[in-house]
Amino acid sequence: MTTQAFDVLRKYFDNKIPITEDEFAFAKTQFTRRELKKGEFILREGEVAKTGAFVTKGCLRSYSVDNKGKEHILQFAQEEWWISNLESLASQQPSKYFIDAIEDSEVLLIDRPSFQRMMEQVPAFAKSFQSGIQKRNDAKDKRIIGALSYTAEERYHDFLESYPKLASRVPQHMLASYLGITPETLSRIRKSLSRKKSLSKT
Repeated sequence: MTTQAFDVLRKYFDNKIPITEDEFAFAKTQFTRRELKKGEFILREGEVAKTGAFVTKGCLRSYSVDNKGKEHILQFAQEEWWISNLESLASQQPSKYFIDAIEDSEVLLIDRPSFQRMMEQVPAFAKSFQSGIQKRNDAKDKRIIGALSYTAEERYHDFLESYPKLASRVPQHMLASYLGITPETLSRIRKSLSRKKSLSKT
């Protein structure tokens, strides 16, 4: 299992950044593998984030809970994605978010000192991290624009185009929360799309 987890990490590096065998051997010493049961947390609101997580199996989410107990999902993370509260990790202030597993999952965790060593000793990792931050900020801006100007159906279409594999594995109420719509609205959209597909085949 440990070897398989690092195989996923190696695949990620091979697809994203050039990394030598020595650099990867070093990288393997900086991560800690952890298995998560569905619903298990790696971060709770009020805790200080101590690690970032690279998902090697399963799917996680980050979310906040308002004073009425309603969840607001910020991010999903499936295989070969990263998830953390970077603000809390950098500032060492309490997190405003939760991070938990929505499936039985496996992650590779990296703490702040190990992350800093990776940034210093594996230049390709540092370059990839900066690129990833930019892409994340771009995606965040796109989501804000969508929330302000897209219809519910347009937001759902955009999600399907951006993350086609996630739509089938994320529970409907969680996807609705991420899109900023009610589960009932999402159900109507899906039924409407299903009818349109059926008519197009006739």
